[in-house]
Amino acid sequence: MSEIYTYLKKLEKNNNREWFTEHKNEFDVAKSEADLIFNAIYQELSKKMELEPLKIFRVYRDVRFSNDKTPYKTHFSAQTGSKKPHKRGGFYFHVQPNRCFIGVGFWGPERDDLLRIRKEIEASDELQKIIQSKAIQKEFGEMQGEEVKSAPKGFSKEHERIELLRKKQYLFIKNFTEEEVLAIDFPQKVTKSILVLQPFLDYMTDVLTTDENGESLIK
Repeated sequence: MSEIYTYLKKLEKNNNREWFTEHKNEFDVAKSEADLIFNAIYQELSKKMELEPLKIFRVYRDVRFSNDKTPYKTHFSAQTGSKKPHKRGGFYFHVQPNRCFIGVGFWGPERDDLLRIRKEIEASDELQKIIQSKAIQKEFGEMQGEEVKSAPKGFSKEHERIELLRKKQYLFIKNFTEEEVLAIDFPQKVTKSILVLQPFLDYMTDVLTTDENGESLIK
C-alpha cells in the first residue's frame, strides 16, 4: 500500500517544522514512492520524444512573498519538457490527495514568444482547428490558461479568435484518480494522453522556432 496519500493527508493537518522533523522517515518513504512514479513516467515518455532533464520539485515552500506561511507543500510534483531548441512544450506532473493531474503546454511564454503566438493566431485558424479536434477534446477538453481581460495591445477586440488572442498561457489539464496514479500502467497512460497533443505541440514548435516569414530561428 502506498504511503504517498497517507503521508500527505497527515502533512496537510500538521504543516509545521516540528511535526515534519519528527516524521521525516515517513516523508522519505512517501517521497521515494512519488519519485519512482515521476521517473517511470519520464522513462516511458522518453521512448516517444526527446526531453529536457526531469526536475522533481522540493517539498519546501518559498514563503517570502506569500500570506500563507505554512512551510511545506502538500503535494509531490515534477516537470520536464520537449528538448530545446528544436522542440517546445512543457509537461507537469502533480500528485496530491483528491487532486492528481498532468499539465501540458506553455505556462509562461516569454514576451516575444507570446507576441509570435498571437500574431499566428491573428493570421490563421490552424491552432483553433487543432485544439477543437475530436481526439484532443475527448482526452483533455478545452484548452486552459490565464487571460488578459480585453484585447492584447495591438490586436482588435472584434477579432473572431479574440478568446485565443487573450490567452497568456496555453495549457491542457487531465485529471487522474489516486488509484490510477498508483497503477502499474500509469506511465503508459500518461504518455498515451500526451501523445494525443502531438499536433498541438508540433504547431507551437513550428510557430516558436520560425519568424513570421517562416524562416528558422534556430542557429
